Amino acid sequence: MSAPRIIISGGGTGGHIFPAIAIANRLKELNDKTEILFIGAQDRMEMEKVPNAGYNIEGLWISGFQRSLNMKNLSFPFKLIASIMKSKRLIKKFRPDAIVGVGGYSSGPVLYNGTKLKIPTLIQEQNSFPGITNRMLANKVDRICVAYDNMSRFFPDDKMVNTGNPIRKGIANIEGKREEGLKHFGLNPNLKTLLILGGSLGARSINEGVQANIDLLYDNNVQVIWQTGSGYFDAIDAAMDKSKRDKIKVQAFIDTMELAYAACDIVVSRAGAITISELCAVGKSTILIPSPNVSEDHQTKNAQALVAKDAAIMVKDKGAIKELGTKAIELITDNAKMKSLSENIKLLAKLNSTEKIVEELLNLIKN
Repeated sequence: MSAPRIIISGGGTGGHIFPAIAIANRLKELNDKTEILFIGAQDRMEMEKVPNAGYNIEGLWISGFQRSLNMKNLSFPFKLIASIMKSKRLIKKFRPDAIVGVGGYSSGPVLYNGTKLKIPTLIQEQNSFPGITNRMLANKVDRICVAYDNMSRFFPDDKMVNTGNPIRKGIANIEGKREEGLKHFGLNPNLKTLLILGGSLGARSINEGVQANIDLLYDNNVQVIWQTGSGYFDAIDAAMDKSKRDKIKVQAFIDTMELAYAACDIVVSRAGAITISELCAVGKSTILIPSPNVSEDHQTKNAQALVAKDAAIMVKDKGAIKELGTKAIELITDNAKMKSLSENIKLLAKLNSTEKIVEELLNLIKN
């Protein structure tokens, strides 16, 4: 087969962008002449992250439909029509052999046009409860790669394959990197380490929970790698007690996630699908605090899938300030519980997911 031409659409958060880049990187590994065009939403983080990864991206004027009464909804029909028209022009100009949708506002118009133009289309659905766009397109696309069991209530069985979620390269292999990770973040190898993740955009409730419990964590000899999200970093960094900076390491965004995972003993995190896939791969005992601000409350469903298998602890978002500190101390001082959670979450890991998705994609083109 000659080098394929692939459009990858979607974004909005790291949970959509990182799988998209992982798929692109795998395609390039197999054939460096593969041509890839990303299509995202013009004011979202993919417009920065994708070019940083070395790929071209085009932006659509698109945003989500607000479920509450909101003036922004007045512009939604115009944005949708404009995005459908522009994505059709981009597809006809690029002439892709296949289109991949990874979720996010921009994937809907692109996949819709792909199916209309009879181009092979593949959805990569990260969550245990799909968003409305992917549910609407399920009968029109050619292949749906999922990461959870029991997805037949959403998608046709004959189009669906359970591949797991793509994760960033290097994360699945952190064995022997603890010392390097601790050194990278300037941490003490004799203390236990807590990694705090609020997702790529940060999480207000988690940040407030950490701020309210800094003294408790510090006084219990726990050191912390704290990813605040860029929108929260400046205020948190300015308010941070300088005397505690030896054990509390505040970062806007962590680019070296494999070293952060290698350095930590436990993780407190949002329950985004890609983060959960990474946590399964690294086998870290975890406290999940699902975001209530996502469509269909899918983060709670993601977290519950792990809690049901005794593979994680869940704290509700509204309980973050009150419970985050005590839950973290309870877990990090209970070696037996840490070991149990670690072993159970590791059993849920699906490795080689990116390779499987790309194999499905190339088979679609071939057939």
